[in-house]
Amino acid sequence: MLDLKYVRVNFDAVRQALSRRGTVPGLDAFLEKDARRRELLSRVEALKAERNAVSAQVARAKREGRDASDILAGLSRAGDEGKALDAELAQVDAEVRDILLTVPNIPHATTPDGRDENDNPVERTWGEPRTFDFPVRDHLDVGAGLSGLDFERAVRMSGARFCVLRGDLARLERALVAFMIDMHTGEHSYLEIAPPYLVNGASLVGTGQLPKFAEDLFKIEGQDRYLIPTAEVPLTNLHREETLAAEDLPLAYTAYTPCFRSEAGSYGKDTRGLIRLHQFDKVELVRICRPEDSYAELERLTSHAEAVLKRLELPYRVVSLCAGDLGFGAAKTYDLEVWLPAQDKYREISSCSNLEDFQARRAEIRMKDKGAKKTVLAHTLNGSGLAVGRAMAAILENFQNADGSVTLPTALIPYMGGRTRLESAGR
Repeated sequence: MLDLKYVRVNFDAVRQALSRRGTVPGLDAFLEKDARRRELLSRVEALKAERNAVSAQVARAKREGRDASDILAGLSRAGDEGKALDAELAQVDAEVRDILLTVPNIPHATTPDGRDENDNPVERTWGEPRTFDFPVRDHLDVGAGLSGLDFERAVRMSGARFCVLRGDLARLERALVAFMIDMHTGEHSYLEIAPPYLVNGASLVGTGQLPKFAEDLFKIEGQDRYLIPTAEVPLTNLHREETLAAEDLPLAYTAYTPCFRSEAGSYGKDTRGLIRLHQFDKVELVRICRPEDSYAELERLTSHAEAVLKRLELPYRVVSLCAGDLGFGAAKTYDLEVWLPAQDKYREISSCSNLEDFQARRAEIRMKDKGAKKTVLAHTLNGSGLAVGRAMAAILENFQNADGSVTLPTALIPYMGGRTRLESAGR
């Protein structure tokens, strides 16, 4: 969430900065509501001063033995007016906050201009896409040949956009999770967390999913509980409403969780295979740091996600999201896109973002230097390290063989019981 005072004082600059994203509704309504809020605050303060003066008159009259009934009647009327003003002020305060909760973050100066994903510049590439001497099959066909993907039974029990993994692919998913967690904890110094998969509404407000993206969430009927859309939510909310010691920063957390998204508005997109499911697995990375360190931390976090792809021997590229393609809370984002041979294109497998103090203001995550009198908002960052289903899809496509088998990346062999390849069901 943007700072109310900053938006008020720098309104034209804020509107200009946000215009890089495209249309941002709500800002003009903010001006109107905030003006009414300040008017009410002024009236409340004037009324308090008036009531204090009248109270002093009552006290003086009583000391002098005079009748104070008329003065007391005026004090009562002022009290009633004060209650009405306080109620209206509380309502306008809530309306101003509701507006700000739907306004996205300001893009960082280094975020490139552009309207959509077609304007995202490529920062770097790694690895050479493999040249095949046989017809390339997509991951769904490769997985079916391994008898490892069962969409039919998943649809029967859960509906569209769910998948049952069987046998070798169930183990491959488990191997990918263990490999990533071991890498991030052992080599990148993240603390592993096993968080709840259900969170309350306040947690989702804190990380920016509510109120704007309620339709993309799965809510438990009759309860203030939601299935998490990403482990970013519980990991960031570990420190909601806390003040952290600056000398303890940065904090670095990683977690494996299933993620649940309704994918509202995505009908017709990526409906085949593992790319866009209602339930998918992900290893998440979250960092909380000093404001002055957050852009160095973004580069560090992105390098950690890249290291997974390098170790898995998967060609990829890094793109910098343009302002028009930027996520709601992000000031700057790098997307990692893995090569999928069957699609003959790179597809997103990780987004690494610096949200600056956008989430920290909503979740009240503050920090304090030793000996300092005041606290300041921390900066939060998050990224996928990686999306497990998409990593599996990339392995099946990039390492497929003409006979239907799949060669395993060297890094996964210890996690697959020493096996070097997955054999097709027909062998």
